[in-house]
Order: sequence, then structure tokens, then C-alpha cells
Amino acid sequence: MEITLADIARKVGGELRGEPQKRIRNAAPFDQATSEDITFAGSAKFLKKLNLTKAGAVFIPGSSLSGDALTATQNLIVVEHPQVAFARILNIFYPSSKPAIGISQKAAIGKNFTSGLDVSIAPFVAIGNDVKIGTRVCLHPHVVIEDHVVIGNDTEIFPNVTIHKCSEIGAHVIIQSGTVIGSDGFGYATDGNQYIKIRHTGIVQIDDDVEIGACNTIDRATFGKTWIQQGVKTDNFVHIAHNVTVGANTVFAALVGVSGSTTIGRNVIVAGQVGVSDHLKIGNGAILGPQSGIAQSVGKGQVVSGSPEMPHRLWLRVQRIIPRLPLLRKKLSAIEKKVNKIENKLGLSHD
Repeated sequence: MEITLADIARKVGGELRGEPQKRIRNAAPFDQATSEDITFAGSAKFLKKLNLTKAGAVFIPGSSLSGDALTATQNLIVVEHPQVAFARILNIFYPSSKPAIGISQKAAIGKNFTSGLDVSIAPFVAIGNDVKIGTRVCLHPHVVIEDHVVIGNDTEIFPNVTIHKCSEIGAHVIIQSGTVIGSDGFGYATDGNQYIKIRHTGIVQIDDDVEIGACNTIDRATFGKTWIQQGVKTDNFVHIAHNVTVGANTVFAALVGVSGSTTIGRNVIVAGQVGVSDHLKIGNGAILGPQSGIAQSVGKGQVVSGSPEMPHRLWLRVQRIIPRLPLLRKKLSAIEKKVNKIENKLGLSHD
């Protein structure tokens, strides 16, 4: 595949500084790119090395135009976010492959099934009753869709995903392999001797432009809904419990667990192996550092780390002190002995 720099600049909304008819055949990392490749320089580290790359063209940020980029000899495309532009071009050179359009005769389809145009339903897909899917939906092998599920346009669901009854999935959603949407939450009542299961009668709602990683579990609400709002992205092995709300454009790294009835705001970053307790509120734009144990609500824009969580800068100071504790204990013991000797000489009590 070939595409001119003029076409690339138009597709990403960038300003070309170079040869419009230069043809690009691939996208590649900064240090590996050849004269037929395009790459990106999104940080000062790479902008300082622009003249060293062999790339045929480079995405650069507009903020760099007063510095090293002005002296570069390469073709440059000026954009607001170079990595975003690079990602869009990667999708052009490496489009995702989908099964052939149509419904396989080896798929099991329930009653009152409706779909839009150009759907792809692979062999061994199982669809329940009263299911509705939109246009260009792609269901890979061994996907299970239970009764009364709704799926929006251009959504792709990979093998071995289960979507339980009454779940609502938006448009342009990606659900990776092995994920379970709408399973019962972990809820039991006890009389002190035994646990009685609390029936979960709510739903899961996943809004548009969400991507759910592999082997996620998102539980249905006890009542009402568990709600994953627009643009949320989750890594693999994420668990979201019943009645949790996750705000728009929030991201989860792998191995995160969120307990029931917690509300997470917009544009939150949740790093790997974070555990969030139940009935908390995480403010918009907060950052939860890796392996944090979140036991209380976190305010808007706060950055916390540790278990239990604390302000990130304080956590950094604590981490620097911990390796020194044996030495500090030794010094403190020596100081205590000296103080005791002084007190003994002065006849003072040190009980």
C-alpha cells in the first residue's frame, strides 16, 4: 500500500512541510524507520534527534516549531498530538481483518432476532431471543449473546465473549476475548450461619467508543445499572463490580478491581493492580498509582499511591525512607543510650 504525504496530512488534519507527492509505504518506530516509512517525534528526546532518523516523514507537535524541528531536513507533518496521528495512520496501513459478511449456517439464532446491514456472525455463535444488533456488527466464533441484548453499530466482539441477558452495548465498541458482561455481582445476605444469594435484577450499559480488554468481568447491577460511559478503555483482567459507574474517557491498566457501588469520574487514570473499595467516589481527572489500595474517596485531580492510599508525593517520600529504617533504628538506639548515660550522671529518671 502507498499513500502520499499530502493525503496523510489531510487524513490527520496536519500541516505538511515537505514534498506533497512523496509516497509512504509503512509506519515504523523512530529508530527503525526507512525512507519509505513515516514515524513520530512526540517528545523533546526525539525532536533533538530529528536529523538522525532515516524516516521519509515525521509527525511533530506544533509546539516544536521554534526549536530543532526548524533545522530538520526531513518531510514534517505538524499536528497537535503526533502519537495520535501516528496511531491513525497505523490503522490505515494495518486495517483490522474481519470475517466475511453474513450469518454462518453454524450459528444458533434465537427468536425475534433483528440486525442491521453487513453484519458478520461467525460459526458457533449463540444468540438468544429478542436480540437486536446494529449495522456492521462483527461477532467472532463462540460468542454467546443472551436474551434481550442490544448491540450498536460497528461493534466488534471477539471469540469466547459472553454477554448476559438485557445488557446494552453501544456503537463502535470493542470487546476482547474471554470477557464476561452482565454476570451476577457478588452479593449475599447472611443470618450469621449461612449466606443467601441476592438476585441481581439490573443491567450493564456500555456506551459508545468503549474498548474492553481480554478476560474482563463486568457485573450486572443489583438494581438499576452498572454503567461504563463513553470512551472508557480497559486493559486485560479488569473486574468491575455491580452498580459501579465509570466516567467518560477513563482508562484502566491490567489487574484492576473496583468494588460495588463506587463512582469513578471522567478522565481518571487507574494504574495496574489497583484495588478500589466499595461506595467510594473518585473525582474527575484523578490518578491512582500502581498497586494502590483505595480505601476512601479521592478528590478531583488528586494523584494518590500506596496502600492505603496517600498523596503521591508523600508516598514517594515514604518509599525513600523505608529502606533506611534499619539504619535509622540503629542510630536512634545509639542516641537513646547516650541520653540514658547523661540522665544517669545527672541523677535524672528516664522511666
